[in-house]
Amino acid sequence: MLLTIPELLLLMLGFFVIATLYSSVGFGGGSSYLALLALVFVSFFAIRSIALICNLVVVSSSSYLYWKNGYLDFKKFLPFIIASIPFAYIGARFRLSENTFFIILGASLIISALALIFQTIRSKKSEEINPNYPSWVTYLLGASIGLLSGLVGIGGGIFLAPILNHMKWDKSVKIAALASFFILVNSVSGIGGLLSNDTFELPWCEAIGLVIAVFIGGQLGIRISLSKFTGSSIKVITAVLVLVVGVRVLLVNGLQMTF
Repeated sequence: MLLTIPELLLLMLGFFVIATLYSSVGFGGGSSYLALLALVFVSFFAIRSIALICNLVVVSSSSYLYWKNGYLDFKKFLPFIIASIPFAYIGARFRLSENTFFIILGASLIISALALIFQTIRSKKSEEINPNYPSWVTYLLGASIGLLSGLVGIGGGIFLAPILNHMKWDKSVKIAALASFFILVNSVSGIGGLLSNDTFELPWCEAIGLVIAVFIGGQLGIRISLSKFTGSSIKVITAVLVLVVGVRVLLVNGLQMTF
């Protein structure tokens, strides 16, 4: 084991809370898993691998429940998925230097946190509409976010959902369902990229404990979501946490500044 039992239990608690909060708004929690893992693990190959596995566990059940409740519109989601899968695979195959990885990770966390805050504030002021965007827009979004998600080891839903809410692409619950399914396929593609490039690194004892934690948290969170629980306050609190850790990862791990 790389961690002591108390350290692992504390990390499991953090992962459980993250999975509960994120799954309640349609996300897998990958950005926050990365943030916590960056504080305790040295190998960023292990960080990416664990985050993707935990993402996959959370969004698998979420996607199933969204589908069961009629929110997964596969025909409308298909352009995002077709474009994102190959680019997530390509992104995961990049062998980034440690500094570059943490700079991209920190910047991604900060951007996603600010996007979540903006999305939450905006959603209180605007009505949901359903404009028809050209198909190339959805393909471009899917490819771009797929590439980024593969690079940093997350499913990408936390980037996609704020953009689609800003565009008023569809009802928020359908956007959450798309984000969940988007994370699912990109996590699978990202894991495939790591495996093919021999950079999939999984400390099994820690991984098993964390998978158990996120599975329980994810089950709780998605049921909260489907029971019409409002996720606005949760998203703001989560965004603040991600923002703080993202700034730390960027400055300390990426830019190697000391305080």
